[in-house]
Amino acid sequence: MQYQSIRVVRSEQLDSSTAQTPGSQRFAAIHPGAGIESPIWGGLFLVEPGARTGIHHHGEQHTIAYVLNGTSYVRWGERGEFNATLHAGDFLFVPAWLPHQEINPSSEQPFQWIVVRSTSEPIVVNLPDDSWSDIDLGATHLRVEG
Repeated sequence: MQYQSIRVVRSEQLDSSTAQTPGSQRFAAIHPGAGIESPIWGGLFLVEPGARTGIHHHGEQHTIAYVLNGTSYVRWGERGEFNATLHAGDFLFVPAWLPHQEINPSSEQPFQWIVVRSTSEPIVVNLPDDSWSDIDLGATHLRVEG
């Protein structure tokens, strides 16, 4: 049996030319552009303090994320009617086609996730900014799920 070699991707080799959403930065690590044949995609996701991403989904891809550092709010649903607060050490699963948005409530610390997607090429479908009504991060009516 012929085994493939283990591949190591160093931090300086992360690729920011992957598909992006306004308000965040994605850095591809495990992807075809790095010469890695894999059925999945892996990388880092960063949202700066006080920023929020645009509303988006990932088409047919399922996404698993691990919160490496920071705190984030995630909204999802047809109208952004569901939400959860994530902290370092939490895992997140985002089903295919689900519209969602990540929000950094901190004014001081970025949040960073390690992300794995179910296909080798990233899919990012950015939706119009007015797809949902705005959210007040200071509001006490937010439901925290999970």
